[in-house]
Amino acid sequence: MTYKIICPVKNNQVIVTLPWDFKDKELVTIYVDDEVDTKSWKLETLKMALNDPLFLADIKEIQQDFDSIDHETI
Repeated sequence: MTYKIICPVKNNQVIVTLPWDFKDKELVTIYVDDEVDTKSWKLETLKMALNDPLFLADIKEIQQDFDSIDHETI
């Protein structure tokens, strides 16, 4: 199985949380590539936002703003 994730570097370290499918693996191969393409980085950032409480609260607030006008007609 191949798993690709873009991780932030903090204090010259990277912490990778592997998906459940890797739970019984004893060894994995890690490739380090500092040439992160913008599209992949943006997609990974969006995936992380799905678990960000502040981002989700903002989306909910925007949705509530539009809910109040959805029934209106032009």
